Amino acid sequence: MSIKGLCVLGSTGSIGVSTLDVVSRHPDRYRVVALTANNNIDRLFEQCQQFLPAFAVVIDADQAISLRQRLLDGGNKTTEVLSGVKALEEVSVLSAVDSVMAAIVGAAGLLPALAAARAGKTVLLANKEALVMSGPLFMAAVAESGAALLPIDSEHNAIFQCMPAHYRAGRTAMEVRRILLTASGGPFLRKSIEALHDVTPEQAVAHPNWVMGRKISVDSATMMNKGLELIEACLLFQIPPEKVQVVIHPQSVIHSMVDYVDGTVLAQMGNPDMRIPIAHAMAWPERFDSGAEPLDLFGIQRLDFEAPDFERFPCLQRAYDAVTEGETMPAILNAANEVAVGSFLEGGIRFTAIPDVIKHCMDSVAVIKAHDIPEVLEADSKSREAAAAYIARLQS
Repeated sequence: MSIKGLCVLGSTGSIGVSTLDVVSRHPDRYRVVALTANNNIDRLFEQCQQFLPAFAVVIDADQAISLRQRLLDGGNKTTEVLSGVKALEEVSVLSAVDSVMAAIVGAAGLLPALAAARAGKTVLLANKEALVMSGPLFMAAVAESGAALLPIDSEHNAIFQCMPAHYRAGRTAMEVRRILLTASGGPFLRKSIEALHDVTPEQAVAHPNWVMGRKISVDSATMMNKGLELIEACLLFQIPPEKVQVVIHPQSVIHSMVDYVDGTVLAQMGNPDMRIPIAHAMAWPERFDSGAEPLDLFGIQRLDFEAPDFERFPCLQRAYDAVTEGETMPAILNAANEVAVGSFLEGGIRFTAIPDVIKHCMDSVAVIKAHDIPEVLEADSKSREAAAAYIARLQS
């Protein structure tokens, strides 16, 4: 079996670190061609020393110069250091790259992931925002190039595993009646709605089950993470939002389910360890060891399920509204959320203001038909401007 070349977009984040852990267990299957990071240069340096990629990309030019010197001082003459946003796309389409782990958080991950799809790569999609923003345009690029699109989010990967054997992403499975999209409920599932007003960033990022980055952890606390996953599920599996049911499952053991027309419900189970879906996608259509611990059903003892409370989690309702309206509305929603979460993490707004910022942008930014990526990016930009202006009024 030939060794596949891998590009990891966002290698210093939680998904990137887990990906490289899986790679280290299977050096006969994957070699690292390129690693990219935003500002965690120390970790990127360590990764480059361990995996000796041909390329490393950082956004800031000065940091690139510093990293280049550190690598040379450390005896690494293998890794060429590039800088700038455009370099992310360049390493995504290298001829030596077979698979691209798209793990850059937020809208910044759209263009390199899309470049990989257009180049016909195997796209391991961990960046849900890329698909949320560009929607049908991204799926069309996959279809036109013949790229393989494999979901990394634990929920979408679970759905993919529970789909019919002949299923491939972007096709309608007629046998499927519903998708049951599970959610942990985050750290505030039992907290009184009134008390959410005083939630701190430290409390919001303390997820009970998963180890994630700060932005994604806040999204989980508001359940916008599940809202983005809802939009992504509709696109990946070509199913209308009314056939996607969000189910609160606090144990995070069942990662999602597929309900078939004959009454069969298939569920994918496993410990809350992102190496499981990562290893599944990297080995697909085979399987190999992820490094995750085996599931101990006797230790779990019980599995609970409940319907989501839209008063507690208004962001989830916003996502249902956005995917129903379609066009550029999901991009507007995503941009507003990124700005609002960023402001919350910096102490600029309260936790409960996040859905208010999103609603303001959804109500005030014009929705247009997304013919191309520039129109999507324009909607993203206008929503960010509207969100920033609204936050400024809240602070005045």
